[in-house]
This record gives sequence, structure tokens and C-alpha cells, in this order.
Amino acid sequence: MNINVLAMVSLVVLGACMPRNLAPVPAMAPVDPAAAMAPAADDPAAISARVLQQVNILRANIGAPALMPNPQLDAAAAAHSRDMSAQNRAWHWGSDGSSPLDRARRQGFMGTIVGENISETYENDMETLAAWMSTRDTRDVIMDPSASQLGFAFFREPSGKVWWTLLTAR
Repeated sequence: MNINVLAMVSLVVLGACMPRNLAPVPAMAPVDPAAAMAPAADDPAAISARVLQQVNILRANIGAPALMPNPQLDAAAAAHSRDMSAQNRAWHWGSDGSSPLDRARRQGFMGTIVGENISETYENDMETLAAWMSTRDTRDVIMDPSASQLGFAFFREPSGKVWWTLLTAR
């Protein structure tokens, strides 16, 4: 028997098994889940909590342990975000030559820094996280299974430009 004929017969038989007289499914308006859940742009605590939640969902997908928020790392991230704005460049060195570890130590953190992600954008937190996840180096900072703590902060300029800093540590 020809394969095309066999395929056609199979479709007819399967079609006969389909239920009939089903009520149409009402159409729903499209909903953007990220927009529905987005915190206000002036609510840093809610934005940080959402980033932590999303990072932990991503980590759970690969079996990595959840990260715990660390206020000392948050403070180091906030200081660096503001400093990058003052320097008008996104880079890992502070205007005083400080490294991510130096900035964390100044805030009293005595653990090990796993990595730091930075960005300057006009995007929101989820778009920034998606950009970090699309690049291997920044994704590795977020997904490193040895990390156990997270610091996250941003600084928004009056123009709307945002400077983001994410630290992972153990």
C-alpha cells in the first residue's frame, strides 16, 4: 500500500474518533503575565523580590539550590549601581578602583563572591534578567550551583535609564 494512501486512511479513522458537537471555547483576551505581575517602577523591594523569585525558579529548573537574599550584598549592589551612574559607564570597577569583593566587604559581607552581573538599560527587571540569561557568562553567575546568596539593586536616573547590579555569593 502506498504510504500516502496509508496516511490518508489513518487521518480519516482518527477523525472519526474525534468528539462531535463540542461547544466553542470562548476567546480570552491575551494577557501578558509579566505585565500583570510587574511591580511599580518605584518599588525597589518588590522588584528585588520578583528578581529573586525568578532567579530561584530558573535555578530550580536545573536542580540548583535556591538563593537567599543578603542585605549586605544588596547594599553593595546599590552602591555600585549608583556609582556606575555617576561614572556613566557599566563596568565592574568602582570609581575608586574597588572590585565586587571590595564593595561587599565594605558592607560587612565576609563570604565568597561567585560573580557580579551589571547592566545599563532602559529596560525593566525581567527584560534585564532575560538578557543576562541569554549570555553564557552572565547566565553562569546566576546559575552557579555553588552560590547560595543573592544581592540585587538598581539605580534609576531621572531620564529613566537604569543601572543594574546582581551579586551571587556563598
